[in-house]
Amino acid sequence: MKPEKTTNKLANVILGIAITLFLFGLGYRVGEFRARQSVTSSTSIPADFSLLQRVADILQEKYVNGTKIQKQQLVYGAIKGMVASLNDPYTFFMTPKENSASKDDLGGLYEGIGAQLGLRDNQIIVATPLKNSPAERAGIRSGDAIILVDGKVTKGWTLAQAVSEIRGPHDSTVTLTLLRGSDNLKVPVKRERIVVESVELSYKDDIAYLKVVQFGDQTNDLWDEAVADVASRYEQGSIRGMVLDVRSNPGGYLESAVYLASDFLERGKLIVRQEYADKSGKDYTVTKQGVLLTIPLVVLVDEGSASAAEILAGALRDYKRAILVGRKTFGKGSVQEAIDLENGTGLHITVAKWILPNGDWINGKGIKPTKDVENKVNEGNTLTPETDTQLQVAIKSL
Repeated sequence: MKPEKTTNKLANVILGIAITLFLFGLGYRVGEFRARQSVTSSTSIPADFSLLQRVADILQEKYVNGTKIQKQQLVYGAIKGMVASLNDPYTFFMTPKENSASKDDLGGLYEGIGAQLGLRDNQIIVATPLKNSPAERAGIRSGDAIILVDGKVTKGWTLAQAVSEIRGPHDSTVTLTLLRGSDNLKVPVKRERIVVESVELSYKDDIAYLKVVQFGDQTNDLWDEAVADVASRYEQGSIRGMVLDVRSNPGGYLESAVYLASDFLERGKLIVRQEYADKSGKDYTVTKQGVLLTIPLVVLVDEGSASAAEILAGALRDYKRAILVGRKTFGKGSVQEAIDLENGTGLHITVAKWILPNGDWINGKGIKPTKDVENKVNEGNTLTPETDTQLQVAIKSL
């Protein structure tokens, strides 16, 4: 049975990657809830906020440009500072504009440059440019650090801030200054309308190749269409195996990762456990009849595979249902709750960690592939099936 659609309902979300990724939108989330539509009630906090009000009054009275100060700007800035004091890159407050952008991301349609971003060591980085995107055509590469956006220093930015600055209207241009190794590169990128198909199916001779770009709003439906065709061809004997590619997949909805994994595993199998500070938890198990229980399977992973992608790959590895080929994954093992607040604002807050079936918490460690294979960057920053060494090794492993 399909899980209910997550729109306007409580749903599990994976905060893709530390690298909390937005898909320029940039795609991200991790959490027990996709978004709470109700406004949270206030609770009694033993703290004196009179100092906050006094500072606001002094700024408006004495600041040299005090007449230009907007009260709402002060409020948002104060809240962001309070949340930032936790020193958790996955816990952050969003303005209405930022919150709206974050919801567009996993819907798969937005205006931007077409890249997956992340946060590593408090620095905005590129996880991967999307195929045929403005970012890819501009020569942006996985691992590039974005140090300036239109001349603004990104140090200390949240991902929501980065997305807000980088996204923009179709046909407008944003200039990124990248740090690649020891080189600084200034790269202008013309924004376009980006449509992300989260599931892509093709066939390479007698092998099914299924790429999952992210775990978004449409992923389950697109997955069902794809695996129905794969299952039919496998039963007819026209294909002999399958490569599942979650490279550079920043994550997305937790329930979607569970749903996809369930097509390869028997009912009742544990896929992931969500564990809270008090050691209580919630188990996610296979609850549907899988359609690809016996097809030989290889999963492609790399440094950009995070969160939901790691749950999928990790569960299939733990049950020896698939071998993993590629590079060690990112290592994102925490869970965030996304909460809608007043006036369109939002809060993402770390509430739990997730554990793989074998009891492993991969946060900061990642998942090591069965076969460690590196793809070398080539001219133009593109790969073909023939030059994709990881893919070729995966096919030979079937």
